[in-house]
Amino acid sequence: MRRRTKVLGTLAALLAVGVLALGLTVSYDAACPTTAPAAATSPTMKAYRYDCYGSPTVLQMRDVSKPVATDSEVLVKVHAVSINPLEWHYMRGKPYVMRLSSGIGAPTNDKIGSDFAGTVAAVGAAVTRFRVGDRVFGVGDGTFAEFSTMSERDAIVEMPDSATFEQAAAVGIAAVTALQAVRDKGQVKAGQHVLINGASGGVGSFAVQIAKSYGAHVTGVASTRNIDLVKSFGADSVIDYTKDDFTKGTQRFDVIIDLVSNHSVRSVANVMTPSGICVIVGGTNDNRWIGPGIQSLEALVVSPFLTPTVVSMLASTNQQDLGVLRDLMQAGKLTSIIDRRYPMADLPAAVEYLEKGRARGKVIVNVVPMQ
Repeated sequence: MRRRTKVLGTLAALLAVGVLALGLTVSYDAACPTTAPAAATSPTMKAYRYDCYGSPTVLQMRDVSKPVATDSEVLVKVHAVSINPLEWHYMRGKPYVMRLSSGIGAPTNDKIGSDFAGTVAAVGAAVTRFRVGDRVFGVGDGTFAEFSTMSERDAIVEMPDSATFEQAAAVGIAAVTALQAVRDKGQVKAGQHVLINGASGGVGSFAVQIAKSYGAHVTGVASTRNIDLVKSFGADSVIDYTKDDFTKGTQRFDVIIDLVSNHSVRSVANVMTPSGICVIVGGTNDNRWIGPGIQSLEALVVSPFLTPTVVSMLASTNQQDLGVLRDLMQAGKLTSIIDRRYPMADLPAAVEYLEKGRARGKVIVNVVPMQ
């Protein structure tokens, strides 16, 4: 027995050392390079790059080689982009678990940026879906740049006739996340009572409108300064979280889309109908190791013991869902709520503003100056 105890103790100590070593490894920040990158020799463009993890100051606008579309790709002249929490998470390399894919010590991919809207500047020989001059929007890789390439089968679609580049650039990840939360995970139906916790943010502003388009009665949760804003884009009622806690109210909801995760899963479940569905989408938890993932872990542990269904989700951008969102915009059922606009030179300031967590709707950067 003593020998077995000793072996188990040794294994536990080795495991602890291994966990500590892994923690030190993934949390290590390599120093930013002190030498300037080599100048591009081919035709160039302005683009943001980052060589190390840190504050928005690591984002550097440089002259880099202009991309060329391959046979199956389109080259997009980017007019506007929007900022997502995804960008500053990559910029910071936090939560640390992200570094297992983005790079230990420093990013392995120096490009940054996802959402975009622009015009097709060139098409590959095999491209049939798009033509030069088409106005397009979607989600790409390294879109904080004057030009970006992507496959015609990627998350890119033609813009609605009624939309500006700013409005289309705001859609991307936030609206796709809202659509998949409301339609797929929440399974929202006409006549249901739906609560959106975090209704004034980028995803929340789209989720309110999409739930309304499905015929739901929507309650938003927001701060005092955002009550009128949330009502303006369709919420039937708004709970001021600075005065009232929705988890202690008497109203019951069929679906709750939780974008903040500032309450326990059990307390949220207490204000849901027995057949209700709670969808956890990210959150504001700043745990440096796993970030908002801690709410998803809680849901995984406690959901089997709850009557309402509790699910967590990560969005997957695709061409089909962008098409659905485009049609909603064209029909006047979806509009982008834009908080602030920045010129391309001030993109780091736009990221810094979003990182504070006070944005109302989306933050836009105009790559092509507005006329």
